[in-house]
Amino acid sequence: MSDPAHDPYADESAIGEWNGPRSLRMVERAREQRQSIVVDSSMHSYRAQARGRVYFFMDRPDQDLRSLVKADQIALQVMWQAPSLTRQHIAGLRDQKFLPTDIRYHLDHLTVVQDDFGDLIRMGDGDEVASVTHPVAPAAESVYDYRLVDSLTIRFPDGTGEVRVFELRVRPKRMDRPGVIGSVFLDQSTGAIVRMNFSFTPVSYVDPYVDYIRVSLDNSLWMGRHWLPYRQEIEIRREIPLLDFMAGSIIRGRYEVRDYEFNVDFPPGTFIGARRITTASPAQRRAFAFEEGLLDDLDEDGLAPTPALKDVEAQVREVVEDRYLTGLAPLRFHLPRISEAFRYNRAEGVYLGGGASFRPAERVILRGSAGYAFGRAEPSGALTVESARGDRLRPELEVYWNRLRDIGGHPGAPPLENTIGALSGKEDFLDPYFARGAALTLRTGAGTTGPALTLRWEHHHPADDVVSDDPQDTAWRPVRGIDPGDLGLAELVLPATLPGKMETRVTLGVGRLETSTFGTADIETSRRFALLGSGAHAQLSAALGWVSGGAPAQALHLLGGRHTLPGYEYRQFVGDAYWLLRGEATLPVYAPWLGIRVIGALGATYLGDRSFPPQWVPEDSRGVRGSFGAGLSMAWDIMRVDLARGVSGGGWEAVFSVSPGLVPWL
Repeated sequence: MSDPAHDPYADESAIGEWNGPRSLRMVERAREQRQSIVVDSSMHSYRAQARGRVYFFMDRPDQDLRSLVKADQIALQVMWQAPSLTRQHIAGLRDQKFLPTDIRYHLDHLTVVQDDFGDLIRMGDGDEVASVTHPVAPAAESVYDYRLVDSLTIRFPDGTGEVRVFELRVRPKRMDRPGVIGSVFLDQSTGAIVRMNFSFTPVSYVDPYVDYIRVSLDNSLWMGRHWLPYRQEIEIRREIPLLDFMAGSIIRGRYEVRDYEFNVDFPPGTFIGARRITTASPAQRRAFAFEEGLLDDLDEDGLAPTPALKDVEAQVREVVEDRYLTGLAPLRFHLPRISEAFRYNRAEGVYLGGGASFRPAERVILRGSAGYAFGRAEPSGALTVESARGDRLRPELEVYWNRLRDIGGHPGAPPLENTIGALSGKEDFLDPYFARGAALTLRTGAGTTGPALTLRWEHHHPADDVVSDDPQDTAWRPVRGIDPGDLGLAELVLPATLPGKMETRVTLGVGRLETSTFGTADIETSRRFALLGSGAHAQLSAALGWVSGGAPAQALHLLGGRHTLPGYEYRQFVGDAYWLLRGEATLPVYAPWLGIRVIGALGATYLGDRSFPPQWVPEDSRGVRGSFGAGLSMAWDIMRVDLARGVSGGGWEAVFSVSPGLVPWL
């Protein structure tokens, strides 16, 4: 570490001051370092190997739901020659689609950044970001403000030395101009860039679909003086500009650069020509011998944001404070799911609706929806006020009228799938009732990854058949009655990851309906994993729940039939308590169009003494019930057809369903 007495940057009083002399001297020194490398006689060229992965997936941020669409694995040869000549050669490339897509990446999504982006930052070949000034480019002080916030010491594992690094926060002088926002980490002794974590101002985005772009670049020290690319991550999120559908697409690239060779004598002509990126033939790219499997990273870390990208989000948030950075329009049409536009069931008849979302302030989002059920001739609607994604504490206030609810705990079918069954006259899988009231939810962390507390007051009222339930006209079951009245409920949700990477959620609640107080407890856990290394996969899940004796009928647990214990009468078994184990495995036969499925389930319900509303036939499972079966997975596992048999008193049942990953949008 340097001697503070001779350190020109050792004035600790300057820390925290925007555009202080110390911060500006650091920027100037970093700029000089970037210019000096081109005339450094100790290194005139290098060659390195890079390995990367690019994931394209859909996400629903309000539920932290991510569905992988496509995965790519890339092998690169990276070359540089003084003064500033670069080449990259794509030697290996393989991919796999998990949902239908025709996406084609820009070339810079399949390569690494060699020069910390140069003086002008471009992304997506200029289609996403074009000509944004680099934080240490010439005259960057006229574009940005700088603030020294911290210092740290990097010690090398082999004990050969240590490097002191300063963190410099960067923000544009004007947020209505293109610019980067984030942190630049500089080597104290040389001014070289060690790390960059940043995002962009909304006006920087050329593509109107872009929500945000986050970048994390890490360099490593070579030959005791050269900071060269080591690890890089870039995340680009998009949404439909005019429609807030609670869904976005994300491209996330991760690269590591290694095996550096210095002062290489490249063959003549290596850097001649305008093309900075070349590729091997398709056959050579496919035949490349990768050291790791295509999905090894996903098996280890999943699709959740990495620590590096979380650091980018946190550092950007500290710089902009109360601002929310998005390239999307402040006013958009809003649909939380397709069925909020159109659905059909025996309690509402035909339902039509729509909505809008509006951002009146930087960190506040308003979402409203309304609709009309023509069968019962009643309107419904909801208004939600929430804080923007990324806040440490995210309050959400929701007011709603005539909201459709379903008894039973385990949905028999998503609303759109239920609509298809109801319109065909075969089956309505809802046991509906309606609620009107308000709820306040306090969440910690982004999305739903952290604990959440919900305080709810609402009035429950029963649904009536508005479509004939005459057995001569339809096979629909009568609508079950409920215990109506005013409900107050406090509910705590605690997500966790158990040993074996079991994603788990614990829900605890205490409520009061009219004069009856009750408690609830539920635990759900699941794990998805690969089998045999050939695209086969399996899913295991477990759930159990309990409600106290004073709980209303609509809080009881129902098992039987599709998605619980197939092969038994639908929602045949009722319980104050229950448990359910389910497993399934899929083996591709003609990927991605056809696969073979094997399914199985075990469960039981336990029912105490209580009275029931009309249309209930209360019985518990009288011991453990089980199901087994097989089926087909079709078209990227979007559609499934299973044939299952319930053992111990069950029969055969055919079940058509869609992939669970699509359910929240239906």
